[in-house]
Amino acid sequence: MEKANILFIGAGRMAEAIVSGIAKSDRSYFNTITMANRSNKEKLMHLKDTYGIQMTTDWMKAVQKHDIIVLATPPKTHDELLHMLTPHISGQLVITVAAGIDPQYMEMRLPEETPVCWIMPNTAAQVGMSMSTYTCGQFVESRHRPFIQALLDAIGPAEELTAGQVHDLTAVTGSAPAFIYYTVKALEEAAEAYDISGIQARKLVVQMLKGSVAMLEEGHDPQELMEQVATPGGSTAEGLRVLETYGVDRILKQAVEAVNDHARTNGKESG
Repeated sequence: MEKANILFIGAGRMAEAIVSGIAKSDRSYFNTITMANRSNKEKLMHLKDTYGIQMTTDWMKAVQKHDIIVLATPPKTHDELLHMLTPHISGQLVITVAAGIDPQYMEMRLPEETPVCWIMPNTAAQVGMSMSTYTCGQFVESRHRPFIQALLDAIGPAEELTAGQVHDLTAVTGSAPAFIYYTVKALEEAAEAYDISGIQARKLVVQMLKGSVAMLEEGHDPQELMEQVATPGGSTAEGLRVLETYGVDRILKQAVEAVNDHARTNGKESG
């Protein structure tokens, strides 16, 4: 199988995370890797020196020399970006990592029968631990899939879903890390209130999270685990009672719905 040339339009954190992951692999699927960013030449030079990639400030000239185009820009830029991209597309695989920009959205704006893919990673891609969801457009062929999988493998595990499911699960896999960090921040502040340092608080909370995740990875049910910690009438049970009184479970579900509603609307409004 021939290697593909890949062009990243946008050079932000997610683009760098993917390129970093590719650089750490054997690069058996990719030949030339090019990153484009009009506004930050210093950032491009840093990426070039760090990962041994090519750089350009004029992506339109570079498109036809590449087999895969990765759109790593905000959702609101995509309508104009796809419009500008269209005259230069002649069968390349186009991938986006923007929230709310599904295959149908891209197919409507790109030349007929353009293969497209929507990947929704999260920020843990920066350490190769993203839980990504993705969905492919109707013109993606079997020859495209190894390259899509190589991109996904560069940043962590992935699950292929329908476009509707990727929309609906954007909050759970893409945005929920922010909810976890919000909780971590609150727990650290609670720990520091008992006269320990911020470093100690971080260590306590992070290790607690690691242990909790390890228990879940062993296959234990969350309800079962809660019952192991919270004996009836005990101190932990009193803490859970407070969470239930304030409806924290309902609040989290509402937060998921709010994220998904905004992501869908943002995608539509950008068009």
